[in-house]
Amino acid sequence: MLSAAAQRRLTIFTFLVVPVTAMLVLGIWPVMQLFYISLLEFNGINWARAEFVGLQNYFDLFDWDIELLYPIKNSLYYMAGSAVQIVLATWFAVILNQKLPGSRLFRTILFIPFVLNTVAVALVFRNLLSVNGALNDMMMMFFGPDSAFKWLDASEDYTNFSLAAASVWRYLGFNLVITFGALQSISQDQYDAARIEGANGWQQFWRITFPSIRLVIVLQVLLSLVGSLEVFEIPLLITGGAGQTSTFAIEMVQTGFQLRRAGTAAAMAFLMLLIVVTLVVFFRLMTRTGSQILKGAD
Repeated sequence: MLSAAAQRRLTIFTFLVVPVTAMLVLGIWPVMQLFYISLLEFNGINWARAEFVGLQNYFDLFDWDIELLYPIKNSLYYMAGSAVQIVLATWFAVILNQKLPGSRLFRTILFIPFVLNTVAVALVFRNLLSVNGALNDMMMMFFGPDSAFKWLDASEDYTNFSLAAASVWRYLGFNLVITFGALQSISQDQYDAARIEGANGWQQFWRITFPSIRLVIVLQVLLSLVGSLEVFEIPLLITGGAGQTSTFAIEMVQTGFQLRRAGTAAAMAFLMLLIVVTLVVFFRLMTRTGSQILKGAD
């Protein structure tokens, strides 16, 4: 007969076996294997011909393979789009939270792009922004035949704004639902008391709404930053990742599967992982520091 303490330890161990095993098999082990491959000169197929080169793949990325890192700058376009996306999602969520007529229908319409298949979204924007697309047809209708614009010219940097706009349209509904759910948890008594005290709409937002959803917005910013660094489907499906529209993820896949440089691709992937982990730790520290400052102010 086991003692109470032994039974408690056995229960804890039993409940932890599955999640810990899943974490080791699906999380830690793949990362360790990724780092190991990044230390090899490897074509991704024949392990017998893999050659250990240490950190040479990382040195190559910052030396003669520096062009592989250039697409990281394209993440700035998507980060800017993410900022617009979060602002719009917060704005729409605050408006829809006021229970205006038709708010449920409008919320559904905004959420539909997120549940659409990414291929469908890419096809919509490729047809919309092509030279003979609907957007240029509307511009020529109002501004004349010379107003057509090459929105998807892969040789120009501005094309990334078009792709970022597609990403904003795709994920706006996701951020809207998260923010709207956070707003639903705020007690209406706070707003009633603020109105009695004479607070206007902006004052209610900055003194009640924003502090209440601050952590949710921080989470959205973190997810948006990580997503901006890992953009893959939208540019690949709309422009094929050609020219100035290539992203770090596209370069990583092409390096590993087309150029057969699995070691270099693994180094790129591990570098991206380090950047993401750094961002997560940074935002956790910022969130903790901000919470302590707010508690001190109270």
